[in-house]
Amino acid sequence: MKVIMKIQKLFIKGLIGLFIFIFNFIYAQAESNKYTEIPINVNTTERPTAYASKTSEEIIIDGEITEPAWASADSIGDFIQAVLKEGYPATEPTLVRILYDEKNIYISAICYDSEPDKLVIESLNQDFETHNSDVFAVTFDTFFDRSNAFMFLFNPMGAIKDGQVFNDSRNPNLAWEGVIDVKTKIHEQGWNIEIAIPFSTLRFDSSIDEQKWGMNFLRRVRRKNEDSYWSPLPRRGRVHKMSKAGTLLGINGIKSGKNLTVKPFTSFSKTSSSKSDLGGDIKWGITPSITLDLTVNTDFSQVESDRQQINLDRFPLFFPEKRDFFIENAGLFTFGDISERNYRMGSSLKKFSLFHSRRIGLDSGNPVPINGGGRMTGKFGKYELGLIGISSRGENEIPDENFNVFRLRRSLFGKSDMGVMYINRSSDFGGNINNNNSYGIDANLKFFKNLVVSTYYAASEDTLLKSDNSVSRLSVGWRGDIWDISGFYKRVGENFNPDVGFIDRKGVNHAYATIGGHPPVKFGNLFKLNPYIESHYVTDNSSTLVTQTNVASINFHYKDGSVFGIKGVSRFEVVSAPFSVGEDLEVTAGNYNFGEFIVSYRSNASLPFFANIKLFNGSYFAGKKKTISLNLAARAGYKLTSQLTSSYNEITYNSQKVYANLYGLKVKYSYSTNLHGLLYYQFNAITDESSTNIRFNFMHSPLSDLFIIYSERRKGIDGVQIDQGVAIKFTKLFSL
Repeated sequence: MKVIMKIQKLFIKGLIGLFIFIFNFIYAQAESNKYTEIPINVNTTERPTAYASKTSEEIIIDGEITEPAWASADSIGDFIQAVLKEGYPATEPTLVRILYDEKNIYISAICYDSEPDKLVIESLNQDFETHNSDVFAVTFDTFFDRSNAFMFLFNPMGAIKDGQVFNDSRNPNLAWEGVIDVKTKIHEQGWNIEIAIPFSTLRFDSSIDEQKWGMNFLRRVRRKNEDSYWSPLPRRGRVHKMSKAGTLLGINGIKSGKNLTVKPFTSFSKTSSSKSDLGGDIKWGITPSITLDLTVNTDFSQVESDRQQINLDRFPLFFPEKRDFFIENAGLFTFGDISERNYRMGSSLKKFSLFHSRRIGLDSGNPVPINGGGRMTGKFGKYELGLIGISSRGENEIPDENFNVFRLRRSLFGKSDMGVMYINRSSDFGGNINNNNSYGIDANLKFFKNLVVSTYYAASEDTLLKSDNSVSRLSVGWRGDIWDISGFYKRVGENFNPDVGFIDRKGVNHAYATIGGHPPVKFGNLFKLNPYIESHYVTDNSSTLVTQTNVASINFHYKDGSVFGIKGVSRFEVVSAPFSVGEDLEVTAGNYNFGEFIVSYRSNASLPFFANIKLFNGSYFAGKKKTISLNLAARAGYKLTSQLTSSYNEITYNSQKVYANLYGLKVKYSYSTNLHGLLYYQFNAITDESSTNIRFNFMHSPLSDLFIIYSERRKGIDGVQIDQGVAIKFTKLFSL
């Protein structure tokens, strides 16, 4: 064991030596780049202003852009690159115009392209993968707070990805959907897009006669890996970075209407028995900035199945939320290990989140009936308010439960915020009421240009555990043009128990530090290098070391978007109690030193065939482990896409080999932007279970769907059927 430890230490030292050599190289590159003249400094240049023109002419959304009103509107152009050549003019011009009438804001764009036959179109699916496609996008900061925005992205075939973004790009919420009308047309000079967005889709202060909105546009030419913006951004920026957005003027005297929509549904499902249901959702804009959502007899049968995970450690796994009701406006309810975009923070909400909505209406991943509930979110002045109340219906050994969430946050100094949160879970076990309360205060602060500071304190209380029941964290991150440095300290009490949250590890003190670099590099096809080192040092609450992880890594980013990476990991772990991986492997209690070497490659995702490959080789507690992680994707045009995933784990432990493997196949077919089919098959070798999910979706009108879903689970690949179900769901949105 001592020999292995020495070899691991020598390996890490060698990788750190390579890291230092690379740092010296990229520092020299960065110094030489200082004297390369560029036309625009994207950080200091003045933000642009555009004007919308009012029209009384009917605008037909057909992608033709032929109405005379378009010709009289102001032209918006001169996009500036962020990637690949920051500060330089876009290589393919974009011409945008904006009109409005009493009901809609209209946007047209001519996306000129010298090679329109080489447009990259990822798929026709709503919420398509925008990084793998040509894109035109627009963001509107309708309250002009330079922080929050509505975002709309489109590909050349008219597929839509829309969402809301909070806290100046920190918390994007891509589950939000709005009623919009869009048509595109590909032609010899590129492609056109014509968009109508009803004012009832947006939220703004209609008491203000002369509107002033933040706005930005993105044009992505994927074959060139080129992103350009109307309001210039640095290469790590995003179109929803509203503090760097331009300004839209000229919109006067508009109203948002009643802002009331009703979306009833009817569903039929058959498993061991048949069941019919009725229910629905109501959305009401109480004021221009406060929205009330109500749900009755909520049904989530249309939600895509979770992607299965293999747990090779002793801590619980995090599964993301996929249900629309809980994802919409989720950014407001974020509290925990928040990750800053472009900063390596060492943790995320997958490690700690005070509010994790999957605790509502799900039990070990299985649905629990929801009677109904409501959510109210909105802004008043510098404050943001969020309220949630949900009631679920118990079955078998699951009790009736009520969930209540309160969130209040105040913006500070424009780019910072501070807030409080309170969560209650009340469970009725046959008349015996159990309550779990969680509460906390947090702050996310930005100083100067590059410094971010985040901190929180939270505690939980229930009927049994009332001591050592808190968690606290202070994190600091700094990112400049070349270097990035981050660190945090977190303490988690042994009895911290947030019943409507997620925490992966209790009873620990966790310290983290990292330093890395990310300068552009002019060397062959390389775009940038990203070397970094990081270290986690974890003790129990009595300051005894229980985990130490050291990492040295370097990633090579190429101009076509592909990435090659090398990483070395050294770990020390104290296992206080045995844990199992499947039925054939048990890791006994003890102290362990081990590590692994990882090589990864992610290919150019704009090509018809895409591969993301990771190879792991090293030790695993007292054994050895080899892992091959594959993610292979292929496109046949833009209608048919397929994805094959595989995680192959060969573990040699106590002279025996154990295989912990997981396989998945996902096939999507889109006849049009309104008609989609999905096949999702998974096989878990540890549990020896396979699952199949087939989903058909017809969007018969805006935000209105017909779903037909078939699902089953079997023992083994083609063994005995464990369960089977068919569900049909029809929804229709009515705007009142």
